[in-house]
Amino acid sequence: MSHHARRRGLIAVAGIAIATLALSACAQSQRGEDGGGDGGDDAAVDSTFTFASSSDPAGLDPAFASDGETFRIARQIFEGLVGVEPGTADPAPLLAEEWTQNDEGTSFTFTLKEGVKFHDGTDFNAEAVCANFDRWYNWTGVAATESLSYYYNSLFGSPDSSDNPLYESCSADDELSATVNLTRPWSGFIAALSLPAFSMQSPTALEEFGADEVGGTEDAPVYSEYAEGHPVGTGPFTFDSWSPGDQVVLTANEDYWGEQGQVQEVVFRVIDDPTARRQALESGSIDGYDLVAPADTAALEGKGFTITQRDPFTILYLGFNHATPELQDPLVRQALSYAIDKDALVQQVLPEGTEVATQFIPPVVNGWNDSVTTYEYDPEKAKQLLAEAGHEDLTLTFNYPVNVSRPYMPNPDQIFAALAAQLEEVGITVEPVENEWVDYLDLIQGSENHGIHLLGWTGDYNDTDNFLGVFFGRQSMEWGFDNPELFTALEEARQIPSPEEATATYQEINEMVAEFIPGIPLAHPAPSLAFAPRVTSYPASPVNDEVFNMIELSE
Repeated sequence: MSHHARRRGLIAVAGIAIATLALSACAQSQRGEDGGGDGGDDAAVDSTFTFASSSDPAGLDPAFASDGETFRIARQIFEGLVGVEPGTADPAPLLAEEWTQNDEGTSFTFTLKEGVKFHDGTDFNAEAVCANFDRWYNWTGVAATESLSYYYNSLFGSPDSSDNPLYESCSADDELSATVNLTRPWSGFIAALSLPAFSMQSPTALEEFGADEVGGTEDAPVYSEYAEGHPVGTGPFTFDSWSPGDQVVLTANEDYWGEQGQVQEVVFRVIDDPTARRQALESGSIDGYDLVAPADTAALEGKGFTITQRDPFTILYLGFNHATPELQDPLVRQALSYAIDKDALVQQVLPEGTEVATQFIPPVVNGWNDSVTTYEYDPEKAKQLLAEAGHEDLTLTFNYPVNVSRPYMPNPDQIFAALAAQLEEVGITVEPVENEWVDYLDLIQGSENHGIHLLGWTGDYNDTDNFLGVFFGRQSMEWGFDNPELFTALEEARQIPSPEEATATYQEINEMVAEFIPGIPLAHPAPSLAFAPRVTSYPASPVNDEVFNMIELSE
């Protein structure tokens, strides 16, 4: 993945049981099987749900998006062949009832749900599936750039930007059976299809509103009429209006194939300031918001608001730039590992529910190694290793971002302060360098002019490649090392036909990473959401797969 693509992924906000906001746990496990609905049995319930977004969506076509706010809206309008098992990061049937694959892992046949229509009345069938896959494959020009079609480019590789694309063909075997062929195996294929970027969209609307007529440049694209005001999917909500900088409004899909639920109107109101979002909740002008600051959770709970946490599907790490001569010494990297007290870090500055990390993937991800090499907090051993390496007076630049909150890094300044103090306890002099978020990403990922640094990731789907492959799949300026053995191992693991077959290989790779010490996996923070008391159940998901027809409201 290139610097630009990795940067786009990190900007995304895009993560076990369903989290509920009360004792109620009656949310349906699939997005409804009994169809229709009258908008709730209690006519007194206000059926408008207002959620505060941190920014405008990038657009309304999820195929051209990688940011969390666009995906949050897309999940209400669109559905993919594959969804997510509620409360987990695991793939589950959605528009595809089931699927089979050949022994080589290069051909997948999907049996489709019957009787589903797009919002414009177009039938959802095998021809529509192939129209979407062929659309992604045939992008050219600006549409095919990594900046715009980030997920398709980084995972499949378009023919306009790759000499070895993963996608080969799609065929409509009959109305409700579609077969997708790949040029080589990819164990993460099914899980990746749960991403909103791979949602099924109406071929009729895509053509009518010129969805692929993208102009401008990669850095300043001009979106199509479709992406600005005519998104058409199969989901429980239809698009109503978008007032840029203000709000996006959706209405319930009366012809939805599944359960319509209580919520009949969704308003995504743009409130970019975290304090303003909290105040909007307190004033009653919104029903909920995401990424609650750890310092606000207790105060909100004390006022009667409900805080819920997603199960951690994140990783916060202390990265090492191996282009720094001192960090090329494995003894120094070991010393830094022994110098960090992860338990204290979690207890002092990270949200409740955060788990200590032993490796660069969360424990729920396929390939997690429960016997991986670890470096337990031992400051005396850290001092001993620094002396052995001849660096008793080691000085390191420590880069960290300011004025930003990420799901994996809610309070960078406090995290920096805690870690810097621990390093200084073993005799390491820390030279702090802070930057605003966008400049910070450009510095860390686009140059070698940095030292140790704070960064992380929120997983997109349950596959080790979505973590280790993103971090260590090839050379990058962030890490500054060349490790052909690791790069090759990750590339070969990606091409194992099934996740089950890949498990043992990824466990070995996690051990390889632990022994190499490219950086220190610190924690798996648990992002928090806050809701008004009338929100009695919310389908919190570690990968943000939260569809608002599953919300339960009281008077």
